[in-house]
Amino acid sequence: MGEVMGDAKPLWLDTEEQATWLALTSVLIRLPAALDAQLQRDAGISHFEYQVLAGLSMSPERTLRMSELADFAVGSLSRLSHTVKRLERQGWVRRMPDPVDGRYTLAVLTGAGWEKVVATAPGHVAEVRRLVFTPLTKTQQRQLRETGRRIDHTIGPDAPCPGGG
Repeated sequence: MGEVMGDAKPLWLDTEEQATWLALTSVLIRLPAALDAQLQRDAGISHFEYQVLAGLSMSPERTLRMSELADFAVGSLSRLSHTVKRLERQGWVRRMPDPVDGRYTLAVLTGAGWEKVVATAPGHVAEVRRLVFTPLTKTQQRQLRETGRRIDHTIGPDAPCPGGG
């Protein structure tokens, strides 16, 4: 639970901290799996694929540099590249060199990709609402947002937080 530094004793979690940690760990594992299951069932895509499509759909001209898209989708460039290749085969995304700086590659949401997002978003939002927002009061939602931002900032203060951290 804690790394021993020199001769210092580990600072173990107390009972309340351990219960909090286990609850958070459960959410971290189960929520992505539940969102993925809904998207696979209803749209035939993974949650990561949806994040990629949604990220492009919210960007100016439905276009992003691959590195920016990886940050938004919270994935490595390698994972994103494999995913975009699958999305290209579906006709939902295309890649092209960045005309401003040819060292970069742009990902572009196609018309068919836009239609996929439009068709998929209502079911995804309904599932997010059912799993995350409906069980919480407005105060709990604000607390969850602030808690997430604080933890995200501690992990990496310069890391992008989708939705403006």
